[in-house]
Amino acid sequence: MPAHIFDYELFGDQFSAPELRQIFDEASMLQTWLDIEAALAEAEAAVGLIPASAAAEIRSKAKLELLDLGAVKRGLAETVHPLVPLIRELARVAGPAGEYVHWGATTQDILDTGLVLQLKAAYRVFRGDLVALIECLADLAQRHRDTVMAGRTHGQHALPITFGFKVAVWVAECLRHRERLDQSAPRVLVGQLAGAVGTLAGFGARAREVQQFTLERLGLGVPPVAWHTARDSVAEFVGLAGLIGATLGKMANEVMVLQRTEMAEVEEPFTHGKVGSSTMPHKRNPAHSERVVAISRLLRQPAAAALDAMVQLNERDTSASRTDWFLVPESACLLGAALRWSLHIFRGLTVRPDRMAKNLDLLGGMLCSEAVMLRLGETLGRQTAHDVVYEAAMAAYEKDLSFRELLLGDPRVAGRLGPEQLDRLLEPDRYLGQAREFVDEVVARAKRRMSGSDPERGPA
Repeated sequence: MPAHIFDYELFGDQFSAPELRQIFDEASMLQTWLDIEAALAEAEAAVGLIPASAAAEIRSKAKLELLDLGAVKRGLAETVHPLVPLIRELARVAGPAGEYVHWGATTQDILDTGLVLQLKAAYRVFRGDLVALIECLADLAQRHRDTVMAGRTHGQHALPITFGFKVAVWVAECLRHRERLDQSAPRVLVGQLAGAVGTLAGFGARAREVQQFTLERLGLGVPPVAWHTARDSVAEFVGLAGLIGATLGKMANEVMVLQRTEMAEVEEPFTHGKVGSSTMPHKRNPAHSERVVAISRLLRQPAAAALDAMVQLNERDTSASRTDWFLVPESACLLGAALRWSLHIFRGLTVRPDRMAKNLDLLGGMLCSEAVMLRLGETLGRQTAHDVVYEAAMAAYEKDLSFRELLLGDPRVAGRLGPEQLDRLLEPDRYLGQAREFVDEVVARAKRRMSGSDPERGPA
């Protein structure tokens, strides 16, 4: 039975995504190694380092289904080496051409390049899901551009905003993550082919051609110098996964908070049959959002380990670089799940404008205290106006009195604000600042970025 929740038949999709599991499963990893060995042989044949017939035979036999994996497993126990048993098995099935397998390369060349090939496939999945999420959120922001709700700071009612404004903040953040993903690709999706200590000594006089041909054939960037002990690109991906996960966790956590019984302003997707509790039949728990928050926590932790693994010894240090085997697939699978569940949540999110409107008046007008203070400040001075409004607000809190009536009864307010003027100041939808305009601008920017027509950034 599988020992990792990613591979559970029943629960695997809770914390990973099928595409990511396939990209990072053992068979895919081994096949990428074989693909690299085949590309290397073809590159070496192209410069005359090995016979062309040998390269063709290596390519034809570099298929996992042709190898005896039982022999590879026995070889692992015997050699205590991750790659040599696979090389021997490929050489065996390739016959005489097998003598040319892995010519001039070192193990880390193959393992690192294989990991990057897996990441390249994963990047396509991440980008597609991130774009879909941005489009979903932009549509949500636009639909609720004018849906007024209480803005909250420190968990308390602060000033009015619109729900569209809240979502626009998420859209802008996700746009930056998509930019980070695109900008990181040329740094992260770079292959490794450098030889034992990174000097390409084993590849002969045309070593640079072999390196370039091999990596370009695999669709990867060519490094300016070996990165055997330079693991910043690995740490960049793991850190980026943590960054994106943190944003998704924040968004899901906001859904959890706004779905609380006392607030009930939004609700994650609910269909009849979804059960909140085994013992309390009435519960409608935000289970999907809770899962994303949990995944977000898990995604943030590998970043520290990836940074720690950057500190390596000499020209190669497997005690540090081998952590990639865990950190990269783990981060990728978790990120894939977080993106997919976030899409599910926000595509089916229920927004309750009526409940938002009801909650706006929980403080009896104090939500717009700043508007009153600033208007009074025009004649009283800002500090004095703050004291006047503060005293009325504290009395309203502590004595359960009307904030409006306390203000109107204050002689410092009389003659400066009449009842009708005060009522207009206490209307939340009159004190939204540039909230609506920000929604328009962010949504427009998102549409430009998704279409690739933003002159500020060039093609998407």
